[in-house]
Amino acid sequence: MHRALAGPGVVAGALAWHLGHGLGEHRIVLSLLLYLLTGAFWLSVVWMQMQMRDLAVAALHRRALPPRCFRLFRTWFAFGFPAFAAVLGIFWLMIARPAQIW
Repeated sequence: MHRALAGPGVVAGALAWHLGHGLGEHRIVLSLLLYLLTGAFWLSVVWMQMQMRDLAVAALHRRALPPRCFRLFRTWFAFGFPAFAAVLGIFWLMIARPAQIW
């Protein structure tokens, strides 16, 4: 896992523990799970961007992008919605601080 992805999650867990919040609290567990979900989407999107870049460079001589590039772009676009929803969920959990979720 990339340190840019792991670092903030580790720091958030350590800070929650330091402030006296149990790492088993529902909102802490859910926020960390949402963080992992966001990271999974982010890693996938970075891979897709690298693939699209390579396809675009290869298409410079052909003057047309292959259909795979458009499929990757649609998937890249679709992955943004659940990732953004997860970030909004994390933000809501930080602000609302619900005592009981499940």
